[in-house]
Amino acid sequence: MLEPFDPWDGNDLLNLQLLIKVKGKCTTDHISMAGPWLRYRGHLDKISDNLLMGAENSFNGKTNAVYNKLTGDYDKVSAVARQYKNNGLQSIIVGEENYGEGSSREHAAMEPRHLGMRAVLVKSFARIHETNLKKQGILALTFADKQDYDRVREDDTIDVLEMDRFMPGEPLTVRLNHEDGTRETFPVNHSYSDQQIEWFKAGSALNLIAKQQKERR
Repeated sequence: MLEPFDPWDGNDLLNLQLLIKVKGKCTTDHISMAGPWLRYRGHLDKISDNLLMGAENSFNGKTNAVYNKLTGDYDKVSAVARQYKNNGLQSIIVGEENYGEGSSREHAAMEPRHLGMRAVLVKSFARIHETNLKKQGILALTFADKQDYDRVREDDTIDVLEMDRFMPGEPLTVRLNHEDGTRETFPVNHSYSDQQIEWFKAGSALNLIAKQQKERR
């Protein structure tokens, strides 16, 4: 049995590990590959081993090879995500235009949430994938200035600030904490409605539905 995703604790999202900065096109098939992997679609933990294995890492031009800050080595995306999660660390994905285009594959949102993603920050989203991320309790953000994508470095940890101002139409602030001790901040946008913000607070849309049903009894 799967445990419900944790609700938001009401605080800023601090010390998010950069899992991958995706270069170029990233469809739901890049995020959660189909083919033989679909035999595992009823087993979230197993199918999560294919997380972002088709996405190109902007720092080395390779697929399924990302930097692990805990070891200093490169490894599969899912393996690094699991190690961060097992060490109590949450992660963030950075991407480019129309992130998540293609099919409405829900596993493309469930897998990153299962492996500890708290936010996805991109230049723009494919609409259905953006909604799927929101339903799973992942903070879906877009760069206010798309050139800020270039400021993200491979060894960064990332903070999402001013979460006390999380409401429709209000931008948030992202802070990049570089390994050399310097910091950069910039605004980011979101398209959350009041109801979708309640999904995020509850940890997922399903969590909110379960809570509402319990309150009716």
